[in-house]
Amino acid sequence: MPTRRPDSPNVAPWRLRLHEIIFEADTPIGAAFDILLLAAIGASVLCVLLESVGAIALRYERALVLAEWVFTILFTIEYVLRLICVRRPLRYARSFYGLVDLLAIIPTYLGLLPFVGDAHSLLVIRALRLLRIFRIFKLARYLSEAKALRRAVWASRAKVTVFLAAVLIVVVIMGAAMHLVEGSVNPAFSSIPESMYWAIVTMTTVGYGDITPATGLGQFLAALIMVLGYSFIIIPTGIISAELATAAIQPVSTQACPHCSLEGHSKNAKFCKFCGEALNPNSD
Repeated sequence: MPTRRPDSPNVAPWRLRLHEIIFEADTPIGAAFDILLLAAIGASVLCVLLESVGAIALRYERALVLAEWVFTILFTIEYVLRLICVRRPLRYARSFYGLVDLLAIIPTYLGLLPFVGDAHSLLVIRALRLLRIFRIFKLARYLSEAKALRRAVWASRAKVTVFLAAVLIVVVIMGAAMHLVEGSVNPAFSSIPESMYWAIVTMTTVGYGDITPATGLGQFLAALIMVLGYSFIIIPTGIISAELATAAIQPVSTQACPHCSLEGHSKNAKFCKFCGEALNPNSD
């Protein structure tokens, strides 16, 4: 078991308290903070969605702008507090959730830059503001099951890679075959890449219908790839489901290490399993 380094300084009590509120949910105030933050994230994403509806954006423009700035200020305060209460703020800022927190607030501030020129400048601002949808990823840190799913996907990566390679081989073969059979009588299959597009659409059972075979042999090949498509759909689901079934989900606490900000510690853990620092530096 890793031990705490002897040169680790004690952390100010107010920083520990702030860390407990923001990063953990073991206390009523920590749980309340998480609930309020979840509500704010959901409401802010809803505002982004409503802003994309022309009639609503035109009628409630001021209210949406005001709500956006309120959420941006709240998330900015939250981001600054997270940097304050961790031991290594730059490490947190470079982490996945740190980048998500930054992407949640920076588009609104970037929209204040003095862009001038034609309508293309407005498109740039609009594209930057659409990045606010990244706020929905802030929800991921509160879903403990997401960690189990991530582990299952990572454990099955080799099998999924082989499966995708097999699908690609089938797509290339069927695309070439359809080009050979249909290319001379059907302009839609005039090239192998276009035929591969049809094969992907057909195999995934999307079935746009924009490209269809005209010959009997082409229709036979289409029926064959449709059947293969239904067979292929269940394979990745079964692979990941098997990993989920065999993976033992160990109960973990909501504590995040004040030093490295990483989570996933056991309920009775006293030291961080990633960096070795004490989870409660000021305790005996």
